[in-house]
Amino acid sequence: MKVKKVKFLIIGAGLSGLITANELRENGEEDFIILEARSRTGGRILTKEGIDLGATWFQKQHVYTSEVLSKYNLDYFEQFSKGKSVLVYNSMAPAHLFESDPNAPGAKRISGGSDSLIQALSNPVAANLELESPVTHIKMQDNFLEVMVQGESYHAEKVIICLPPKIAENIEYTPPLPDNLKEVMQKTHTWMSNAIKVGITYPEAFWKKKGLSGTIIGQIGPVIELYDHCNAAENEYSLMGFVNEGLREETAAHRKERILAYLEQHLGPEARNYKNYIEKDWAKEEYTSGKSLKSVYMSPQYGNSIFKKSFLDGRLYFSGTETSPLYGGYLEGAIYSGLNTAKKILS
Repeated sequence: MKVKKVKFLIIGAGLSGLITANELRENGEEDFIILEARSRTGGRILTKEGIDLGATWFQKQHVYTSEVLSKYNLDYFEQFSKGKSVLVYNSMAPAHLFESDPNAPGAKRISGGSDSLIQALSNPVAANLELESPVTHIKMQDNFLEVMVQGESYHAEKVIICLPPKIAENIEYTPPLPDNLKEVMQKTHTWMSNAIKVGITYPEAFWKKKGLSGTIIGQIGPVIELYDHCNAAENEYSLMGFVNEGLREETAAHRKERILAYLEQHLGPEARNYKNYIEKDWAKEEYTSGKSLKSVYMSPQYGNSIFKKSFLDGRLYFSGTETSPLYGGYLEGAIYSGLNTAKKILS
């Protein structure tokens, strides 16, 4: 069996894992490996054909996100919300048009898509990345942790798990993790795990010409939230939103027809004249969604204090947006957690 010895082993090349890796590198630590089960970095950040199919927005108060974007010379811009938005109450009542508050602090998007941040963070640590490397077992030895990946063994002084706690639960641990930790891992909702996102690109932003913002909000239609998703340069015109989970088991063709008919009803016949249509069902992602898929209609609880501790003789740490006491479930939570974990293992 092939054995690799390393000082720090990071499991998961999503935002938290990449932040921690870059912090190690900038502090003179080169002896680390990042193991990623997928064939790409980014985790639940995914930009395809100009559409952010995963994490999309951040807010003015998300200072760590702003700082990281500035550090890597990445621009950002305000989410477009000018004009009338559509609120759909129920199937019997007509849709209600409302104007967004022009002075309200808006959400922000990363120019070039959220994946621009992932590329900026992946490039400096590319030599330390190992893709398609799912971890199956973490075992405590005398003075290191042994991590098993498809017949390969890694011996690490410290291991940082940057996975959703529910996904990290699928790893076998020897000795087993404490029961109170396992219970929290099981109960911690995985952000995005039940989301279906849709992105539709058009020859022009026809909604803007009609004085509409592109926003549609309502729990009863095939799309529960829809937003303008034009790029920063305003030369690519898209709408992006969240599909009603009730359509998950429909055929792709039927779901698409329901969505286009709904957009036609509320935005006009131009909604049919699309250039590109793309969907992403995160429930079908093995490394995002666990076996028990549960919809969460209230704000899930993140940042349980148990994640502040280390385990397996002080060698195992948990990181990631779900573990963050600050803005859990946001880009900000992932970044904060990644920075905080780096600080802990370096001290």
